[in-house]
Amino acid sequence: MDRAPPRTVTARAARNSDSSASDWSMHPMENQPTPVTVIGLGAMGTALAAAFVRAGHPTTVWNRTAAKAAPLITMGAAHAGAIDDAVAASPLVITCLTTFDGTRLALEPAAASLRERALVTLNSGSPADARDTAAWAIGHGARFLAGAVKNVPSAVGAPDTLLYYSGDKTVFEDFETTLQALGGDTVHLGDEADLAALYEMAVGALLLPALVGFFQGAAAVRARGLEVNSMVRFTGKWLDMIKTLLPVYAQEIDSGDYTNAASSVNLFLAGVPYDEDLGKETDVDTAWLAPLHDLVRRAAEAGHGDHSISALTEVLRKPRCRERPGGFVPGT
Repeated sequence: MDRAPPRTVTARAARNSDSSASDWSMHPMENQPTPVTVIGLGAMGTALAAAFVRAGHPTTVWNRTAAKAAPLITMGAAHAGAIDDAVAASPLVITCLTTFDGTRLALEPAAASLRERALVTLNSGSPADARDTAAWAIGHGARFLAGAVKNVPSAVGAPDTLLYYSGDKTVFEDFETTLQALGGDTVHLGDEADLAALYEMAVGALLLPALVGFFQGAAAVRARGLEVNSMVRFTGKWLDMIKTLLPVYAQEIDSGDYTNAASSVNLFLAGVPYDEDLGKETDVDTAWLAPLHDLVRRAAEAGHGDHSISALTEVLRKPRCRERPGGFVPGT
């Protein structure tokens, strides 16, 4: 059977789509899938593009290394040889590059084509970087939405995969159905463009300490000649327990009342020598725990010894930190 030739987006075809970008956002075609462009084809970008193709969206892709587009072209995506053509090809442009700086640098040659297009950035970076990128994009006439994928590439497109966005709510409303091709748990946090980056870093702060804790345990178990796999089920149960505590700790922190302590600061402080003993017995480096132990000691010295361990939040907050007025609960 003959195979159809791969689709390539040319400058002419892209220019022909220019006039339709604003029309599409204002009057989306009912029952017609939204054309999408994905820029950046690392592991996550490739997963995003593949999800759009599987959902039936006409998908244009671009990557600095063009060869990475080959599997997506086989699936039916169109490849743009120039980033300007990629941006001009669709009313919705998704970028999945490593940083906000990298995103702006890659898009600079196509800046003029961003006008009236919806730009959605899915990359890591600080809230300040997100604000800078929003200002840059809006300055070039784009409608801006920042986002974060809170899962691994293989989970993209699953009904329970979480993605959250912040920025221009009209972009989210216009393209929410299209964005749900990436994950069924899709949330708009608010109109401030930096909120997705803030939550990305706030939630992501849990990852490295949790993983290093597992790796330390793995090293200790291996030191006894046991398989790490033997502790996986128990670790999962432990993480499930921690998950049940998060609403309790959140309520304590939001209210500022740490007096009803199920697990006190002093209780954690009493466990510090055990960590040190384990390191000596198993010849495992536990130096990464020293700053955490110091944080617990400082909390006790500040009068929080009998308070809930969530009182460590007060020690982490620098004196100049103040809550912003008009608090809200994103995603509700």
